[in-house]
Amino acid sequence: MFLKRISKVNKATGKPKDYYRLCESYRSGNAVRHYTIIQLGALDELPLYEQKQALARRIEQLVDEQRTGKLTMFAPTEDLVERLAQKFFADIAEKRRLDIASGKDYHVVDVNSLKNKQVREVGAEWLCLQTVEQLKISRFLRQQEWDEETIRLAMTHIVSRAVYPASELRTSQWIRENSAICELTGYPESKINKDRLYAISHQLYSVKDELEKHLSNRTNELFDLDDKIILYDLTNTYFEGRMSNSNIARFGRSKEKRKDAKLVVLGVVVNTEGFLKYSNIYEGNTADSTTLEHIIKQMSLRTSANGRKPVVVLDAGIATEDNIRLLRDSGYGYICVSRSKLKNYKADTNQSPVVVRDNKEQPITLRKVTVEGCTDNYLQVHSHAKALKESSMNNRFADRFEEGLKQIKDSLDKKSGIKKLSKVWERIGRLKANYPSTHKHYDICVKDDSKETVVDLTWEKKETDKQEGTYLLRTNLNEKDEHTQWTIYNTIREIEYTFRVLKTDLDLRPIFHKTDAASMAHLHLGLLAYWVVNTIRHQLKQKGINNEWRDTVRTMNTQKAVTTTMKNDRYEQIIIRQCSEPTDEVKCIYKALGYKPVPFTRKKFVVPPAEIRKTQLPDNDLGLSG
Repeated sequence: MFLKRISKVNKATGKPKDYYRLCESYRSGNAVRHYTIIQLGALDELPLYEQKQALARRIEQLVDEQRTGKLTMFAPTEDLVERLAQKFFADIAEKRRLDIASGKDYHVVDVNSLKNKQVREVGAEWLCLQTVEQLKISRFLRQQEWDEETIRLAMTHIVSRAVYPASELRTSQWIRENSAICELTGYPESKINKDRLYAISHQLYSVKDELEKHLSNRTNELFDLDDKIILYDLTNTYFEGRMSNSNIARFGRSKEKRKDAKLVVLGVVVNTEGFLKYSNIYEGNTADSTTLEHIIKQMSLRTSANGRKPVVVLDAGIATEDNIRLLRDSGYGYICVSRSKLKNYKADTNQSPVVVRDNKEQPITLRKVTVEGCTDNYLQVHSHAKALKESSMNNRFADRFEEGLKQIKDSLDKKSGIKKLSKVWERIGRLKANYPSTHKHYDICVKDDSKETVVDLTWEKKETDKQEGTYLLRTNLNEKDEHTQWTIYNTIREIEYTFRVLKTDLDLRPIFHKTDAASMAHLHLGLLAYWVVNTIRHQLKQKGINNEWRDTVRTMNTQKAVTTTMKNDRYEQIIIRQCSEPTDEVKCIYKALGYKPVPFTRKKFVVPPAEIRKTQLPDNDLGLSG
């Protein structure tokens, strides 16, 4: 409910005078209309506007008390305000202007007039909005002195990105046509457009560092996390467009094999529960191994290990000798895959190998080994399933490589085939470039005559001592046993899941923006949506629910907000806005999270029939013959 002021000119005095109505909003088609609950008049007995607002609030409290049967906590009001509130409330009840009667509410209605309108998705939005409030993002933005309308727009955009990741244009269409998110956040739906969504993304990016620190501390408080182990890795995403004036878009090694597109690199630090600790955006040609020094300077600010530095888990691409030395000199524990192909290592014969099992119950053998001249500890890991996979891949690449060599050789016997020595080696070079990990296992011999014409091509596969399915873990943790070391390293799967959610579920791949500022704001908004997604996922995992995020959204979208209209025997239009009952699966999710299952109570309006104007005549007076 809200107080609406109407200014009218007094015909007797010719001066304007303010009159007041108590109103509520409701939807009609694509528009939001105001329903007048009661005319309050000029309220001359309340000279201050704050007193009039207090009157409106007190009437709303009386209505809520009657609807729910529970007393509402409210600030003491003046005697005059209380008397007026009781008077107007009695008028509302007597005239049945709202659905405030306790118990049953009977109407005689025309069933044929019943219609369902404004069916909007509300379940996933309500789930994410409660998570946003759980993370206290709105409180943080208030501390940054943001105004309430801007905060509501920010909440609307973050939730929209989590539920329906798309461009700002498509998001604005989805909000106006499909979603009830504006009903939940209170932001006017009529103001939603792509330009406002672009602008709020930039505003959120302007407080990136402070907001990341807030969210890092907040999740640690919520779930009692201590960040003893953190994970660091990088990924990249590509641009659809030339980006000729960009300072960050560069050609580099694309993880999506998009050699034709410029890239941007995203580096993230996460803990073992998948919560972000820090993120940074680098130029697209930045090598993974060159970013760690900058990250280390930020690490201690985003973790809460009670003064103890966490253990850092690295991917092999970052674990260079210089980076390992940097971590050691900075006092960090680390564990990573050894980049160097160590051959001179010895197994520890004093201890038996340890066998663990992966998620598919397949065996993995762990054995401590020693390396001469190195103070770090090494752990040999052999996976039977990984060995089978690598063997299959290597055999397939070898078959394709040999098939390519055979095509080059067959060309020598054709009349129009390529026989010139330089051209043959050129073809062999292109074939090697296509199979960089395979060609080094072959000896290729090319025979030519005095005219530099190739007469024969032969090849032989060399013997290799490579142990398929085997790799070495490197760590400076002395007190950890084999199983613990393996468990710590295996947490790197969490950061792989993080990238999969960001790039696929939250639409960070590809980037369609044309400026650096818009691109970075786009990436940051996706990271904020990931905070929401992972907070939900973490709590559901603790209750044994391990759904993918897309499945969770699909399930929650079965809950809708619906407007039902009908006419009663007094020709009044009854308008009811309510949420559908959640399904058993949706209830299970709400219960696991401890969230409210319904975003708002039923809203009922009784609109009296339109009055016949004096200029209108009954049908039998229009000159029509019956």
